[in-house]
Amino acid sequence: MAHIKGTRRKKLKKRLSELFHSNYVRFGVILPLFFLFTVYTAYYYEKGRSIYSIGDSYWYFLFAFITGVVRFSPATFWGRAITLLSSVVRICLYGTILAKISSVFINFQNQRDKGLTKLKNLTKHFLLCGWKPDMENIIQAVLSANTDLTPDQIVLINEAPAEQIAQIRSNPFYKELNYIAGDFSNEDVLNKALVGSAERALIISDQSKGGTQLEIDSRAVLAVLAIKSLNPSIYVAAEIYDSKFESHLNLAHCDEIILTTEYEHSLLATASSGKGFSNVIRALIGTDTASGVSIEPIPIKFYGKTYGEFAAEQNADSSKKCLLIGLLLNTGNFLRRRRDAIREAHKNPNVETVINNLIKVKTLKSNEPILLPDDDFALRRGMKAIYVKVKEEPKDETADK
Repeated sequence: MAHIKGTRRKKLKKRLSELFHSNYVRFGVILPLFFLFTVYTAYYYEKGRSIYSIGDSYWYFLFAFITGVVRFSPATFWGRAITLLSSVVRICLYGTILAKISSVFINFQNQRDKGLTKLKNLTKHFLLCGWKPDMENIIQAVLSANTDLTPDQIVLINEAPAEQIAQIRSNPFYKELNYIAGDFSNEDVLNKALVGSAERALIISDQSKGGTQLEIDSRAVLAVLAIKSLNPSIYVAAEIYDSKFESHLNLAHCDEIILTTEYEHSLLATASSGKGFSNVIRALIGTDTASGVSIEPIPIKFYGKTYGEFAAEQNADSSKKCLLIGLLLNTGNFLRRRRDAIREAHKNPNVETVINNLIKVKTLKSNEPILLPDDDFALRRGMKAIYVKVKEEPKDETADK
């Protein structure tokens, strides 16, 4: 018991010693003492000359200390000396305070530029996790594909050198980009990026730290797990090199998986046939949003109707400059899709049918495309239409003449 009391006493002494040696405590003690010294010294030498009461002395020096204006004219040498000393101390004090405030703001700006501060007041934003050498082109492509996004709604999360981030932000168009430095698979880093209020996230194959393709893919899987655990309702798309990680991403409920190597190999294989497949693919998935493949929501009035009825109406109007080619199933957030599917499965009165429907729910595949389905294929909530759009060329008025 005595040992515990001795330990507490030592801790108390240590805290008091630290408190006494604090600059703020010294400032809080010395400044009032100096103010009292100037007030009473000036009153002692100027009494009956320029100061007639101790209250006047308090008022004159308080007013001078705050505004820098001396409201009385000292008549004695020591009165002038103490007034001058008070002015010098005030100037030094104000300079110190301004320097401290400036250093706080500069330090905060530096921390923000380096991506070390937590974001504030940001909702429904877009997380872009990872780094590649052509990052500026990727950001531009993201903005082109998402017309509802602005640079101030994008948050970069990576471990790239600060100079490269500063180079991107030097472009006036990208100066409002948000940046968080750190490992995008770390929960603390994701919380700084306000992942809980984010709407979408894109994880690209991170090349900021080097490493093998296995390490890069593993980091992407960990990032999806972390993001989904912090915000189950967020839409996540992840890029990986090796298809063996696809099953892990599916288990993590990743909404969209980009198999870079597989796409590259398929593109090279189709190009080897000499039939121009690569040019067709470029036209379909290029950055020109006015043409190519487009995913659009299905009007609610067609829910419960067939694909044939929907296609007949959509393809009847030739002025639309687009052609319906299929459907995209199970779109949107994974948890919401599963919840809707379970609700639909329970609507059937047949127990065996309900069980079979629940089994199908477990095997739901995110964003599953079906090209040219049968005409009797039933449309339901969670589906979207796949179109091929054609950019309308401007008319040449001189040709008619």
